[in-house]
Amino acid sequence: MSIAESLIKDFNEDAEMSRTLLAATPEDKYDWRPHEKSWTLGQLASHIAEAASWHQSMLEDVFDFDAMMADYKPFVAADRAELLATLDTNAADFTSFIEGKEDDFMSGHWKGLSGGAEVMAGERHRIMRRLLIDHVSHHRGQLTVYLRLLDVPVPQTFGPTADNPT
Repeated sequence: MSIAESLIKDFNEDAEMSRTLLAATPEDKYDWRPHEKSWTLGQLASHIAEAASWHQSMLEDVFDFDAMMADYKPFVAADRAELLATLDTNAADFTSFIEGKEDDFMSGHWKGLSGGAEVMAGERHRIMRRLLIDHVSHHRGQLTVYLRLLDVPVPQTFGPTADNPT
């Protein structure tokens, strides 16, 4: 199995977990936040749906975060349909982007710069895994806490939950 095929498999499994959680987010609570410093439920869910689009920053060997952030406007879904459609579109785009990429490309060195300084670097596939899978997994964990605090049944992701034990 190529690096790209392995990454696509892992990413798609992860995206399905995200989809399950995003589908459980109550639209009437998108403005709710657990703390004044926290994102709203809608912002957090939208961030999870949007993150899959970040693969585009991996095309070149060097990426300037400052240049991207200059015009960046975070996606915030208006409703569940838009949230899920965005996740699905971004996941499909990721698969199309990665499909057929040679191991040499996937193992190539990639670095991200901010203020001219290197803030992240490594093999392209490892950075993709870190930004597109591990990072999103962290935010899914936050989302499960939001759902619990809102008394919304927490769906299974990696395994049973108190609300879905089997």
